[in-house]
Amino acid sequence: MKSLLEIRKDLHRIPEPGFLEFKTQRYILDLISTFPQNHLEVHTWETGIYVKVIGRNPSKTIAYRTDMDGLPIVEETGYEFSSLHEGMMHACGHDLHMTIAIGLLSHFAQNPLDDHLLFIFQPAEEGPGGALPMRESELFRQLQPDMITALHIAPEYPVGTIAVKEGLLFANTSELFIDLIGKGGHAAYPHLSNDMVVAASHLVTQMQSIVSRNIDPLDSAVVTIGKITGGTKQNIIAEKARLEGTIRTLSPEAMEKVKKRIEALVEGISRGFECETVIDYGSNYRQVDNEPTLTREFMEFAKQQVNVFECKEAMTGEDYGYFLEKIPGFMFWLGVDTPYGLHHSKLKPQEEAIQHAVDLLVQYFIFKGNRN
Repeated sequence: MKSLLEIRKDLHRIPEPGFLEFKTQRYILDLISTFPQNHLEVHTWETGIYVKVIGRNPSKTIAYRTDMDGLPIVEETGYEFSSLHEGMMHACGHDLHMTIAIGLLSHFAQNPLDDHLLFIFQPAEEGPGGALPMRESELFRQLQPDMITALHIAPEYPVGTIAVKEGLLFANTSELFIDLIGKGGHAAYPHLSNDMVVAASHLVTQMQSIVSRNIDPLDSAVVTIGKITGGTKQNIIAEKARLEGTIRTLSPEAMEKVKKRIEALVEGISRGFECETVIDYGSNYRQVDNEPTLTREFMEFAKQQVNVFECKEAMTGEDYGYFLEKIPGFMFWLGVDTPYGLHHSKLKPQEEAIQHAVDLLVQYFIFKGNRN
């Protein structure tokens, strides 16, 4: 097998959108075919992959999940192994995530545990979301794990460290798209038109009150409109406008409240400006809620191997939360020590973190999956 660093570079070159990870899937399947096969079951689902390592004397199944897709970002790292796919980049560390999973799988294909191990290569984490349909698939029900683990790279932590906490780690998230349709016309005759730039501007301003006046101050929420489009020319009143944004909350109840308030405000704009409105919430991700007992046990175990920080919850989103909704487990941050944050065009994680993660998780799975 190639070295893990070579595999990471290969994967970095071929980032693909969600549910279009055809080259990535093929590359991983080809690698797996070179491993000893006597303990492996390999299944595909859409562009994802399941690999079950059959245990010697199993009583449970331990799952490890990695994500596969890239982001629509023009890469500016200067890597000699930069993306070969124009306008796409592994800017969230999924190339490292997959490489770590391959390193683990390579080890346990040759050294199976007493218990089963299930490796889940999940597509479409960045959107539209692969975890929920993967979890609900018949194949997943057949392979049903008893516990599940995952990691995510963290630019702000040093290599050789991890960060984790019991309970809520990542937020509930939802995309937000609002279309407003009125009546366009000549700028000199505003009374004959229905201006959607004005309507959109009022709506954006009104939405700023949701967090400050409708959410419990002891809870937390974010409503951000990151993009506004409307109109075609400076002397034409805009017939259409579109708002694009994101909602993030630390509780499902707050998410429901935010959406109800958005819907009420949009209905008010529709009536007040006599226009049509359409709301689309796009991809919705459930919170990552780490099971306390397993998380605390992992933290105590990991302290023997690496530096462990107990972190705070973050407003980042991860559809891995859908797995944790049904299966006890946890996710942790892996330090990769880089000045550029996730989803940045210059993100350059320190590759030494790959082996740190593999070494830690090999020992942890031996601890959890062997009974002697």
